Amino acid sequence: MGVKKQSHHLVAVKLNEQVGTKRGYTFIQSNRAWLPKFLVLFAVLVAFSSMSIYKSMDADIKVRRKDVLVSMCDQRARMLKDQFSVSVNHVHALAILVSTFHYYKNPSAIDQETFAEYTARTAFERPLLSGVGYAERVINSEREEFEEQHGWTIKTMERQPSPVRDEYAPVIFSQETVSYIESLDMMSGEEDRENILRARATGKAVLTSPFRLLGSHHLGVVLTFPVYKSKLPPNPTMEERIEATAGYLGGAFDVESLVENLLGQLDGNQAILVNVYDVTNSSEPLVMYGHQYPEGDMSLLHESKLDFGDPFRKHQMICRYHQEAPPSWTALTTAFLFFVIGLLVGYILYGAATHIVKVEDGFHEMQELKVRAEAADVAKSQFLATVSHEIRTPMNGILGMLALLLDTELSSTQRDYAQTAQICGKALIALINEVLDRAKIEAGKLELETVPFDIRSILDDVLSLFSEESRLKGIELAVFVADKVPEMIMGDPGRFRQIITNLVGNSVKFTEKGHIFVKVHLADQLKGAPNAHAKTCVNGQPEGDIPISGGSQFETLSGCEVADERNSSDTFNLLIAEDLFNSGDAKMMSNEASENVTVMVSVEDTGIGIPLRAQDRVFMPFMQADSSTSRTHGGTGIGLSISKCLVELMGGHINFISRPQIGSTFSFTAVFGRCKKTVFANVKRPTFKDLPSGFKGLKAVVVDGKPVRAAVTRYHLNRLGIHVEIASSINIAAAMCGKNGSLTAGYRHPDLILVEKDTWMSSIDNCISLTVTDWKQNGNLIQFPKILLASKISASELEKAKASGFADTVMMKPVRASMLAACLQQVLGIGRKKQPQKDMHMRNGSGSLESLLYGKKILVVDDNKVNRRVAEGALKKFGANVECAESGNTALELLQLPHDFDACFMDIQMPEMDGFEATRQIRLMESEVNEQMKSESAVEIMKGGEWHMPILAMTADVIHATYDKCLKCGMDGYVSKPFDEENLYQAVAKFFRTKPV
Repeated sequence: MGVKKQSHHLVAVKLNEQVGTKRGYTFIQSNRAWLPKFLVLFAVLVAFSSMSIYKSMDADIKVRRKDVLVSMCDQRARMLKDQFSVSVNHVHALAILVSTFHYYKNPSAIDQETFAEYTARTAFERPLLSGVGYAERVINSEREEFEEQHGWTIKTMERQPSPVRDEYAPVIFSQETVSYIESLDMMSGEEDRENILRARATGKAVLTSPFRLLGSHHLGVVLTFPVYKSKLPPNPTMEERIEATAGYLGGAFDVESLVENLLGQLDGNQAILVNVYDVTNSSEPLVMYGHQYPEGDMSLLHESKLDFGDPFRKHQMICRYHQEAPPSWTALTTAFLFFVIGLLVGYILYGAATHIVKVEDGFHEMQELKVRAEAADVAKSQFLATVSHEIRTPMNGILGMLALLLDTELSSTQRDYAQTAQICGKALIALINEVLDRAKIEAGKLELETVPFDIRSILDDVLSLFSEESRLKGIELAVFVADKVPEMIMGDPGRFRQIITNLVGNSVKFTEKGHIFVKVHLADQLKGAPNAHAKTCVNGQPEGDIPISGGSQFETLSGCEVADERNSSDTFNLLIAEDLFNSGDAKMMSNEASENVTVMVSVEDTGIGIPLRAQDRVFMPFMQADSSTSRTHGGTGIGLSISKCLVELMGGHINFISRPQIGSTFSFTAVFGRCKKTVFANVKRPTFKDLPSGFKGLKAVVVDGKPVRAAVTRYHLNRLGIHVEIASSINIAAAMCGKNGSLTAGYRHPDLILVEKDTWMSSIDNCISLTVTDWKQNGNLIQFPKILLASKISASELEKAKASGFADTVMMKPVRASMLAACLQQVLGIGRKKQPQKDMHMRNGSGSLESLLYGKKILVVDDNKVNRRVAEGALKKFGANVECAESGNTALELLQLPHDFDACFMDIQMPEMDGFEATRQIRLMESEVNEQMKSESAVEIMKGGEWHMPILAMTADVIHATYDKCLKCGMDGYVSKPFDEENLYQAVAKFFRTKPV
């Protein structure tokens, strides 16, 4: 218990260490608590970025809006300037015209009528002017003369006679549109006086500040040009200009109408508002066009300079939009979409991060589970090893003692019981291995061996395993192997036995009446055979039609209906016919045709069948056909799944046909290697059971009313070399022997008669006695040995059988060649020939083992007394000298160098010092002595060579890791408990040479 607790503690420590070392965290995993905060921060950054995008796009839109306003405003200012310049040039030309034709000509060529007509005709050239007029310069001394000349009085702007002034500028010529200004003194108005004085001083056009024009009341300006009475010098001074000035030509500009006409000519007039200002006095700009209180979008303005030709006057145009800028839907949409996409990206990243966290958590959890599973696997292996050891240890004693018992003198019944017990023990070992096989299959580590074996012997062993149960149920259990199947084949006998055991075991479990029939033949042996039509279920799928039988008996082993009509009596008869037709030489020649042989095996029963709903999960592990079946019949449900895997590993396939309440037939194929003659002759077969050859040449009559069952009995008798004839009734058997026992000419009498119980019971009912088969010779009555074959017989039936003539024996079925041979030896009095049997063993495995072990001194180390007795008896059987030790310490004392032991069989699990530690100590002693080889004192101890005694592990642990551990600690081999002759031979043949006994 201390060792087991320590091992479990070590497993737990390793588990914790592996979990601690394998767990590693990534950046996301280690910062998982910050993920929500990162998401909020990311959302804030996205919102800030969206606002930045909106502001940037809105600013761009405003810049473009301003550029459009600048372009439109500059365009209008330029056009207004250009048109104004054209009008100024026309006024200047008119001033030159007046100077030339009024003053340079004498007399003057211009008068009011001429001036009015001319200006009216040329008005189209001055569309921006509301009218033009000419005011002559008159000094105060010339006023009276001027007034008398023109016949009117000079008046002020208020149309009052002009007061006395130094100088006057009355209008003498005017356009009809402004005829109302005639006789008005332009010097009487402050703005006009200023313009006149600036015009004659500069000699250029000058403008007045905005004022309300007479007549239209529109805002306007007056353009004034000086008119000279004589030509000026090239660079006149101001005084020369003033002296040469004769008058003033002026034109009135209606600025409002001018701008309105201009804006009306342009597109987008409604888009912007235009204001024109006189900004000569920047502190008090004067409105020339537009409202005094501006409207529209005051947030965006543009100023365009206007140059009307007067350097003294400054003008500008201010433009703005009618309406404020609408919301920038493009910017809003773009920013909103960016915000939404950003949030989606953030959520996706957050989801991805959380998913990564979950995946990493799952990964770490899977790592932990993997480590725990590995630890559990180690624990399971240790558990399996422990359980296997604890079960195999007593089983080793049981099987070993049975083996020793079978080497003694036993009756046929005692031998049968002992052999059955031995087979059951081996089946229990096989059941333990079955659990291990399931684990190996799941791990994909199950491998098959390839050794020669006798398929017929294996089938007999399987029948022996289930013979008692079949007798209790009263069902027929039989096996038939076609003659074309080779005697020896290459494959894995243990796995083949496992498949047959599973299938036959299921059939016995679910069959209460009828029979279980195992047939073996070559897969290509029935090609072209007629198939009977039956509606069956092949692997759960319906096939064909169900025959409607007219009678209650079928030509089967027991006369009951079977699920697979293809394996009916016709097919079986075809196999029998082929076996009778082919001779032994022909069979051997056909067997050598190819290297491989494909065997077809079918297990037929008349049980309860498999329900249709459960047929699709028959081969699933741990699945039962019905929950009630599990309670009624038991079982783990892994046998068929393991069998399917094994069949596939053997290169074959398995299927079944089942009909509820009729029965089931499981069939499978397996590919084996063909055992060549040379290999067959040289193979060592310590476990093969050769049948006795003392029955060859005998003749037997089988009395059986069922042909299939009679053929099976003949098959087993033929295996013993007995010639067989079949009679369907006792009367026919009597006729074959000759009426009243007198033989017909040339007819040889039978050596024994085998009668089926069914046929015998029917003869009793018909008052037919078995004495009719007795034979008279020379007047003496000779009674043939008679054997009654029965699957089940009561005590009363047994007494009645003895009274009816079966005084020899009653042989219980299933019939097996080995049991039949033992029965015939007892009935015929042939007996066991020990010396020939010994010679036979000499030729086979036992003799080979004896030649290897004879005279060898072997140490057996085991803490179990029964195991020591078994090993001692098994080794002494082959001539070895055996000495036993009950512990590792005792073994070390006996193996102190020098010693005379040739080998050591060492148990692994022992108290105080186990086999591993004992082996290490032995190897350490040997290595220390071997290191002293160079010294002279060691030469005597070495006996001429290095010390290395073969040590074979002897344990019930079947785990492969144990075998590796054995080799690692210094052991040379491995013998599993319970060991048999074959395994023992394979282990010791590596170290010992055969010697004549």
